[in-house]
Amino acid sequence: MVVDRIFSGIQPTGTPHLGNYLGAIQNWVNLQEECSSVLYSIMDMHSLTMPKEPAVLRQNILDTTAAILACGIDPKKCFLFRQSLVPEHAELAWILGCLTNVPRLLRLPQWKMKRASQNNEGTVGLLTYPVLQAADILLYKSTHVPVGEDQVLHLELAQDIAQHFNKKYGEFFPVPKAILSTTKKIKSLRDPTVKMSKSDPQKLATVTIADSPDEIVLKFRKAVTDFTSEVTYDPASRPGVSNLVSIHAAVTGLSIKEVLHQSTGLDTAHYKMVVAESVIQRFAPIRNEIKKLQEDKSHLMKVLEDGAEKAKELAAPIYQEIRRLVGFQ
Repeated sequence: MVVDRIFSGIQPTGTPHLGNYLGAIQNWVNLQEECSSVLYSIMDMHSLTMPKEPAVLRQNILDTTAAILACGIDPKKCFLFRQSLVPEHAELAWILGCLTNVPRLLRLPQWKMKRASQNNEGTVGLLTYPVLQAADILLYKSTHVPVGEDQVLHLELAQDIAQHFNKKYGEFFPVPKAILSTTKKIKSLRDPTVKMSKSDPQKLATVTIADSPDEIVLKFRKAVTDFTSEVTYDPASRPGVSNLVSIHAAVTGLSIKEVLHQSTGLDTAHYKMVVAESVIQRFAPIRNEIKKLQEDKSHLMKVLEDGAEKAKELAAPIYQEIRRLVGFQ
């Protein structure tokens, strides 16, 4: 696969959870080693689609930055920046929004789901944030985007917008391709039919990468499984224990088959503790590094500001050409 430029982003929800790490951040670390042009953005503008107190948002931006640096993201190997520090994201979103029809946005499942959580009074920002996502990607003429299953439709929208723009103004944007995560989607420990989420009201449902060993043990001990004690992998009929197997495989780097072989003879109660210990070992150095980084806020802010300057330098000539193409200059 020839990759010219990778773009991806993460919303600043504070310290990422296990699913964020295994599904996205771990992949980001690998991609920065494999590709010479990589941009990772803290998506603070996207975070406004759900209500946030300003002080909480400021802290979440710093905590998310500390966490992804602790996981191995290296600002020398990628551009790590805050989205709102590069105003061209919002400006391009307006241009692209004028090429996007409303019915297409209304059909996206995230709009229906999140609107329901806002008492069916979804905001304009919530409806149009997929257009801003397209702008995030296209502003840098990105060729590849690491995505999870739940973001594939949004990337397809970005692809369609790029093609629409090219048809109207001439070939300009590459049509970005997906890099799909190979990690199975990590589910809630309390309801293995839904994905793990920081917004889950059940505190025992979600493991964050900064949880203490005691917290991790408690959450896995309380993980919902079933009445069969054997450890098997069958997501359709045994979602709870299958989720544990997926987590175990992802944090150890073993295959599902290897994990099941190692777990022969264990009942699910003992197996939960095996998985918990694997997660504790994986996150121990990351947790310690997060604590150190959180003590130096000025360093975290400088990393994001320096990254934004580099991103602006990359975006400026591309956006100037877009302005010329649409007739602004």
